[in-house]
Amino acid sequence: MHHRNCVLHGVLRHVPWNKFEALVEEHQADKHIRTLPTRTQFISLAFAQLSGISGLRETVTALNSQSNRLYHLGARPVARSTLSDANTLRPSAMFEALFSFLVSRAHRGLRRVLDGTTYLIDSTSIRLNQHSAG
Repeated sequence: MHHRNCVLHGVLRHVPWNKFEALVEEHQADKHIRTLPTRTQFISLAFAQLSGISGLRETVTALNSQSNRLYHLGARPVARSTLSDANTLRPSAMFEALFSFLVSRAHRGLRRVLDGTTYLIDSTSIRLNQHSAG
């Protein structure tokens, strides 16, 4: 069967993986890690964000259901407890540095629009009215 790349693959193609790996080394994010590299954690979190998934269990279930495609993304299936531990114990400064690097590479107009908006990056749900879930 002919292989087709998924949308997530197209999005991840824009991640500067050399810089990502340098930041992993700089922040020692993969130090003493055996099963879940930071790259797989990042891909899992990007998948959840782009899919609109709100919970860890749902993230792992949906991600692992696509296990044959994970290989092409440079990732592998994950366990819920392992992803939870990684989210708790890994330094978030590595992801902050990656975001800062990506913003610095953006053109000036986009940087102007994004200036001061990083506080909006949050997973908190806000109820818009009595009919919305949240």
